Amino acid sequence: MKFQLRMKWLFTIVLLCFITHVHAQSKGNLSGWVIDKYTQKPIAGVTVQLINSPYSTATDSLGNFQFKAIPTGQYQLKFTSLGSLPLTVFNFIVSTGNENTTTVELTPLDIVLKDVVVGRSRKTVRAATLETPLSVQRLTAEEIKSSPGSNFDISKVVQSLPGITGSASTGNSFRNDIIVRGGAPNENIFYLDGIEIPVINHFSTQGSAGGPQGILNVSFIDEVKLSSSAFDAKFDNALSSVFEFKQKRGNTKKVQGNIRMGATELATTLEGPLSSSGKTTFLISARRSYLQFLFHVLDLPIRPNFWDFQYKITHNIDAKTTLTFLGIGAIDNFYFVAPRNSTPQKNYALNTSPSINQWNYTVGASLKRLFNNGFWNFAISRNHLNNINEKYENNLVPDKGQRTFDYTSNDIENSIKWDITKNFLGLKWTTGFNFKNVGYDNSTDQLLKYNFLMLDGSKAIMTNPINIL
Repeated sequence: MKFQLRMKWLFTIVLLCFITHVHAQSKGNLSGWVIDKYTQKPIAGVTVQLINSPYSTATDSLGNFQFKAIPTGQYQLKFTSLGSLPLTVFNFIVSTGNENTTTVELTPLDIVLKDVVVGRSRKTVRAATLETPLSVQRLTAEEIKSSPGSNFDISKVVQSLPGITGSASTGNSFRNDIIVRGGAPNENIFYLDGIEIPVINHFSTQGSAGGPQGILNVSFIDEVKLSSSAFDAKFDNALSSVFEFKQKRGNTKKVQGNIRMGATELATTLEGPLSSSGKTTFLISARRSYLQFLFHVLDLPIRPNFWDFQYKITHNIDAKTTLTFLGIGAIDNFYFVAPRNSTPQKNYALNTSPSINQWNYTVGASLKRLFNNGFWNFAISRNHLNNINEKYENNLVPDKGQRTFDYTSNDIENSIKWDITKNFLGLKWTTGFNFKNVGYDNSTDQLLKYNFLMLDGSKAIMTNPINIL
């Protein structure tokens, strides 16, 4: 009896400790950085308010703000500042453990001061933005995460925007081809923090960037901006649209991370400071698919498999100069297995599909320098796509002597880019240069079969390997 009583007391104490721990952990932190949209300079004295809550604060001299130990949940942040248009950010999530951070750009007001006249009449000020962009749409990271059916895939969420259709309209619902206003998928260009990335999907079709699964990790993304017309002068070769993916800064105070399991992959992300001063921060992630196990359960003859990696290192040289290193890469391949239950559809996929072994990467570095009424950015980058497709008479037992299709290609691009943005006479001016060195090689071997009808009515088959360069 005494033992049972002691166990009840022990269980009660453990339960109370657990409830207390959960209650203590139901608070979180959020922080951010407020900068001028056109000059990229930090803005001090910005009032930051959590709408429908008693919490508010202001940015310091470096444009930083922080809320500590606030209840977890979903918030709306309102930013107000003298000389800037007010801005409200929706769907900002505060959770326990990790500190959520964001970068906010405020649009300045072009204020013209006039003579002060004492009297009954009131003078108004003229407020106008420096630009009125056409067909510009934006997505935040929280909107991407909360989009139903997207599986945290940025490419899938983008297809739901007005004026954009996906590959479902062409009969390929499993692909992430982006079609903007009737254009082709290869007419879009993608920039990650000012550096062009030609491939944003796994198992992509060379030249179109489309594929069944996106590469970009949503934990890195702060904002996605889509321009479907009136492209900025610093973006070259844009026909249908320009996608600008802005990555967030790593946490300057502590190392933190998350592990996310989606419908097709497992991803882990780490971020934090690399120096005690917080001037150098990092973001790094790795993601591994488990599609091969899912396809095993579905008894499909192909086994897709992919890895992807992403990193960003930011170093503040001084208050006006920032050096950034970034990289993104992917490894894609799949192999064949015999299905447990053979069907005509499975046999067709097994006998007609080539195996895919593909890898790609983009690495780059950029240097940003602020000056009066503007900034300049210098960037160097390199991207490489290697694509190998092979098909055999019997894909289950590959024999080099029975190879019917062999495709190997390399697409390499080295780029140097410098652009300067300045606000002058109420207008935004952009100029610069872009130098690219592009290399491409392709080797294709395909075994073709010819049927000949003999004079006696019999049929003869002749094979002829053809090499296409």
